[in-house]
Amino acid sequence: MTPSSREPRLRRATILDVAAAAGVSRQTVTRAMNGMSGISPATRERVQRLAEELGYTPSRFAKGLVQGARVSLGLAIPDLTNPYFPAFASSVVEVATQRGWNVVVDDFGHGSGSGLDAVTRLAPQVDALVGYLGACSSDAQTLMGRRPVVVLDYPSGRAAGGISFDYSFGARSALERLKEVGCRQIAYLDSDQEGPATTRGLAVAAAAAECGIELIVRQAVDSAAGARAAVQSMIERHAGIDGLLVFNDLMAAGALKALTDVGKTAPADCAVIGMDGIPLGELLTPELTTLSLDLRAVGRAAVDLVDNLLTGVVEAGSEEATLVLRHRLVLRQSA
Repeated sequence: MTPSSREPRLRRATILDVAAAAGVSRQTVTRAMNGMSGISPATRERVQRLAEELGYTPSRFAKGLVQGARVSLGLAIPDLTNPYFPAFASSVVEVATQRGWNVVVDDFGHGSGSGLDAVTRLAPQVDALVGYLGACSSDAQTLMGRRPVVVLDYPSGRAAGGISFDYSFGARSALERLKEVGCRQIAYLDSDQEGPATTRGLAVAAAAAECGIELIVRQAVDSAAGARAAVQSMIERHAGIDGLLVFNDLMAAGALKALTDVGKTAPADCAVIGMDGIPLGELLTPELTTLSLDLRAVGRAAVDLVDNLLTGVVEAGSEEATLVLRHRLVLRQSA
């Protein structure tokens, strides 16, 4: 996709941009944006209208409410009850703090909230935004105007930048491992969060076809409890399942519990591989084999990309603004 087709502009609008567009001084823009006296209503309205068109929002942190914060970074997270997302958020905060930035986190995964709701709440406060925004990534960039949005795990997203993951590589690594340990009837437990199949699910299905594996596929609610119930049902219908790849480590924990429920053990009766590599996997019995992401590296990549977009080192929508990271198969006891 070419930069022109993706449209987001690189540099966030500044107070100087608004002043130049309106033909007024910086001080006049400050007065207009903060409802101060000393300018006419017509000038105030004109400046505010141009600021909106340019996507300029004065950061409350830049006004001194947070001292030393050179940049205010928004972080939109879909579910902080899933251990993956606090681990990722922690990595972003760590790297951003090292730069002297401030991070504002919004967890939109509860009730009727959406990623776009999170962006709406964050936009008045931040200079750039990182998030798992899915299909609303284009609208998120529109809301943020010139300020860059970096979208995680949504390759088709139309934002200033994106970080996606090579699920095809990961799926092949996991399936090859299951074949290597002698699994003959392999299943994949997907999440039901994206409809008939997730991006991960499509990659697993394609890799299975390449490997000549007749894959059993089921979906479940993205939780340990949902996976536990789904795996119990799956084994009732397919008692011979001896290899299981799971959408994420949280669901894999539920899958291990389900095996215990039906009198089976991993890996003796069924080898199990999770995905994401969160610390939870090392606390399970047996310890979970997983397709692991280096979440500190992911957080560092996200913050670095934002920095490069803000400073103009990387052009919004360019190939350099789209990163692809890979999982690493970490072998433990479960497979």
